[in-house]
Amino acid sequence: MSDNSLRLVWVYPDLLSTYGDQGNALVVERRARQRRLQVERYDVRSDQPVPTSGDIYLIGGGEDRPQRLAAERLRRDGGLQRAVANGAIVFSVCAGYQILGHEFINDLGEREPGLGLLDVVSTRGEGERCVGDVLGDIDPQLGLPPLTGFENHQGVTHLGPSARPFARTRIGKGNGTGDGTEGAFNDTVFGTYMHGPVLARNPLIADLLLKLALDVNALPPVDDQWYEALRNERIASATAQPA
Repeated sequence: MSDNSLRLVWVYPDLLSTYGDQGNALVVERRARQRRLQVERYDVRSDQPVPTSGDIYLIGGGEDRPQRLAAERLRRDGGLQRAVANGAIVFSVCAGYQILGHEFINDLGEREPGLGLLDVVSTRGEGERCVGDVLGDIDPQLGLPPLTGFENHQGVTHLGPSARPFARTRIGKGNGTGDGTEGAFNDTVFGTYMHGPVLARNPLIADLLLKLALDVNALPPVDDQWYEALRNERIASATAQPA
């Protein structure tokens, strides 16, 4: 971050913004402004270059063909990769999560190269689609309360040795591997299958992104009553589902 302004980049909203994932950008922007931080938000369409000077990059989910187009254009553009090399924070959801890995299966049934920013490989599951509310425990290293979200995907994502599971599921399928893992992260790059939008349901994840971008250990408190009401309602709904 420079010039006392936080630069927030929402990547390819024209291709990757299903299930309300653009709400993640709104939540990060709102929680930054509640701390009286200046925020410059850039919504970068797929026909525009990805700026390399952002502090936080957000990527949403998308259908299979838009996912392939997004991966092709991000590989060709190279801006996101350069931003991460410069220390930028990235938070990705579903199709965006798969794109950040080494490869995934595209709409043509072929292996599509990803960006290699997360040590994960995604395939297409052969069983039932993973759909429904999820409840899980986020990696203790991150110091966050339980994860709540909504999954809707056919993908199965396998983690390599340099990727840590973002969470361990109590309810839901997560990465779809059967080992209870959900999402993945390294020092500055995060991926999850959770929609919701996930940052509205988990505002302290948004705060974590802000702390990483600002390189601080704590932020001034804000009123979380609305978020807590939403969290409690969705957690209660998830735990009430039949086993």
